Amino acid sequence: MCSDFEAEGQFYSVQVGDSTFTVLKRYQQLRAIGSGAQGIVCSALDSVLGIPVAVKKLCRPFQNQTHAKRAYRELVLLKCVNHKNIIRLINVFTPQKSLEEFQDLYLVMELMDASLCQVIHMDLDHERMSYLLYQILCGIRHLHSAGIIHRDLKPSNIVVKSDCTLKILDFGLARTACTNFMMTPYVVTRYYRAPEVILGMKYKENVDLWSVGCIMAEMISHKILFPGKDYIDQWNKVIEVLGTPSLEFMNRLMETVRNYVMNKPQYPGVNFADLFPDWAFPSDSEHDKLKTGQARDLLSKMLVIDPESRISVEEALNHPYIHVWYDPAEADAPPPQISDKQLEEREHSIEQWKELIYEEVIDWEERNKNGLMKEDCSGTFAKHSFSFCHTSYTNLL
Repeated sequence: MCSDFEAEGQFYSVQVGDSTFTVLKRYQQLRAIGSGAQGIVCSALDSVLGIPVAVKKLCRPFQNQTHAKRAYRELVLLKCVNHKNIIRLINVFTPQKSLEEFQDLYLVMELMDASLCQVIHMDLDHERMSYLLYQILCGIRHLHSAGIIHRDLKPSNIVVKSDCTLKILDFGLARTACTNFMMTPYVVTRYYRAPEVILGMKYKENVDLWSVGCIMAEMISHKILFPGKDYIDQWNKVIEVLGTPSLEFMNRLMETVRNYVMNKPQYPGVNFADLFPDWAFPSDSEHDKLKTGQARDLLSKMLVIDPESRISVEEALNHPYIHVWYDPAEADAPPPQISDKQLEEREHSIEQWKELIYEEVIDWEERNKNGLMKEDCSGTFAKHSFSFCHTSYTNLL
């Protein structure tokens, strides 16, 4: 299973919290920096490349079909996506030597300084905020160009460096939206999920634009815009702020959901100028005041309940607040070539998923041996670079 360099004996084990990491000896100085439903992430030093990296161990990827599909989907997409605003996959490996033994999957990615969770609570001027949003939109545009809808954009799966460069990560979310609106317990972050996901509707690419709107709102106000306790509370908070949606929108809901939604009190919604007043933005100059108006206008176009009326990623990239950064090489980069054309439609047993993932790991090693791995196109945005306060990154992760 291992390449020549990574032969038997090239692995060692280290305890990370409650989990044992069995990694290649090239990865040293492991330190836990985050964990979630999908796995545990450690920072490490890659002694071969001489760079810091993030090593992600997928937690029990074969415990059920959903986890297995998520692991396969994330691996396939990370292998084929090549854009400076998408996290770069550096290595994939397993310490097990055969399909029969295969249990643990490790993904090695470039290491960033912090997640957007930390940056979002800093006082961002318009230049930094619009530049961060531009990079998110460039990354989304690249995914959308290949028919990939992220569906789970949130501050914790967007990472940044101190020079303000940004990358999107975590592509494991299953495509199917929740359809049991009334009863589904929810344990992961729902705050950035679009109404069509909350209500179990079909959705399209601009489902991700709602998430960007929620993230932007949080950058401005330093608090979560729709902090719902569950799906029902989430929906209630959305309509209290944005108002009850149109009857046309209601008619596209499933009958059981529509009956519930239509029996809620009617809300007129809050004016965006009241929701995001001038004092919430930087206002040191007339230029800042102009930007404030543009920022509020962009927010009002992203935070639209009805996806038929919501802005697209292309429209957002061309919005005056964002377009100042526009570079065709970044915004219109060639789409990724997805190796698995049936990626979203695949349904398999756990064992079949396991075999598919194992084959992807072998394919990675074979391509690595033959020098076919994609080049690093994650170069920095030198022409736009500016620094956050470095002290803000102390002990963040």
